[in-house]
Amino acid sequence: MPIGVSWYALTEPVSASQRHSALAVRGPLFGVAAQDRDGGRRWRVVVEVTHGCPQQARDVLNSQLWFRAKDQAKSRQERRALLAAVARLEKESVDALTVLGVRYRVVRAEEYAAVDEHGGIETPRPTDPEPLTPDWSPGAGARSPRVDDGLVLDPDAPLSPLQAAERVALRPLAYSATSFPGPVLADSERAVESHPDVLLMSAAFLIVERSGDGPWSPGSGLQATAHDARRTLDFALTWMEPRTRGLIPYDADNTVDARRPPTGTTDAAAAELRELAEAADRLRAGRCDQVEAHGTVYRIARSRRLLRWGPDGPESPRLSATASSGCLGRSSLAPGERLRLAPPRNGLKWPHLAAGAM
Repeated sequence: MPIGVSWYALTEPVSASQRHSALAVRGPLFGVAAQDRDGGRRWRVVVEVTHGCPQQARDVLNSQLWFRAKDQAKSRQERRALLAAVARLEKESVDALTVLGVRYRVVRAEEYAAVDEHGGIETPRPTDPEPLTPDWSPGAGARSPRVDDGLVLDPDAPLSPLQAAERVALRPLAYSATSFPGPVLADSERAVESHPDVLLMSAAFLIVERSGDGPWSPGSGLQATAHDARRTLDFALTWMEPRTRGLIPYDADNTVDARRPPTGTTDAAAAELRELAEAADRLRAGRCDQVEAHGTVYRIARSRRLLRWGPDGPESPRLSATASSGCLGRSSLAPGERLRLAPPRNGLKWPHLAAGAM
């Protein structure tokens, strides 16, 4: 690698931390990890850590084990062991189980984003992975990498000085706002003691949006790359928004969108569709991370996740989470409901983050 590229890759995170020196914490996410068969400290993510509540992660694991029993079991004994685990997941809210010698655990991570002094959420960094040739075709999403695909959680992996400083700075993070229920506050305090180390997962990306001076609201789930988030926004602006706004009928042909309006579109509707299409076109003109249409600003945001680690590995769901069957504190609480991103450090307590720590 050329020296200039290597130096830029090293210094860009420092520059980014200086531009975005505070944090906004959105809330917990859940997935499933499997421990290495040698019983070591490495765990592999088998259900992406993107789900709003533990039960969603359990349901995905249930499905994986069922299809493995159906399509991949090599013997009746193996199939029975897999189906026994499926049956248990259907009846119990278990956070840990062993299947055919492999330990599975529902894990909990904290999602957060870096923000600047004006509350602006960090956008993708120049050093974040991007495709050499962006693919905007309709089927590109199916070919894109999934969040956490093949991710290994290794607390002993080598770290850069910047990464090590960030981990140390975030170890004491705990909820403190009185707006949180008592059990949530107590669990957060206990987690700092029971799982004192932290592991920072790879960055993910999502759409956030706001109108006027309102708060930023999540407009999509997490994506593996910034381009995946841009392509999702392109689809939202050209296909979903026109139907939501009543500019295109929901039962219109799937090929009809803001770039290809249906026959008989009124002049007023055509003008609204044109504004949406022009915003989407700006996304395709380059690595564009923010566009505006009809008074709403859409931004591609860089999301981070922090996973606590204890002597026995990654943290499981806390008691305050398992006491409720709902997805508390997430935008997935109900269809169409959105979560306001908390102001920097609101409701949290942690040490001062010096420039460069992020």
